[in-house]
Amino acid sequence: MIRPELQIWFRRHAELLSAGGLAVLGLWWGLRSFGILQMIGWAMVPIGLGWAVIAWRRLRFRSAGRGPGVVVVDEGEVSYFGPLEGGRVQTVELARLVLDPTARPAHWVLEQDGHRPLHIPVNAEGADALFDVFANLPGMRTERMLDELNGQGRFPVVIWQRQAGAAPRHRLH
Repeated sequence: MIRPELQIWFRRHAELLSAGGLAVLGLWWGLRSFGILQMIGWAMVPIGLGWAVIAWRRLRFRSAGRGPGVVVVDEGEVSYFGPLEGGRVQTVELARLVLDPTARPAHWVLEQDGHRPLHIPVNAEGADALFDVFANLPGMRTERMLDELNGQGRFPVVIWQRQAGAAPRHRLH
């Protein structure tokens, strides 16, 4: 009943539409209700707007997911299973994150001391999960990362690097 292109568009933008819906519902309740429902409505507006900002950033990061290989993020470990190579990187031991636009398609290069760099195509299936991993790196500037990802760079760019002397933190929880 709904055209396939429209279904794909709605699936791709679902988080952003949900966040906007929450903010609009909160605004409606804030303006049209009274008492506790009005207070809940006014509280929903900034929550929805904050969620919309995050959803917009994730949308800019997201690709079609039709590239080579599969990315799995589990328990602080990024695994890539590709047709020619693969590997794993512990996120707490990540030393450097590089975006290499010279590769076709562009690749994320995750470097961990003492190991081979892990090259992950930006459009690999499941690569969307990398946004949360990258956003949680200490000192990461997500807007810069998104600008570089959506730009037309011609050279590899260091997106994030662990500060000198900062040892990786190993936590149980």
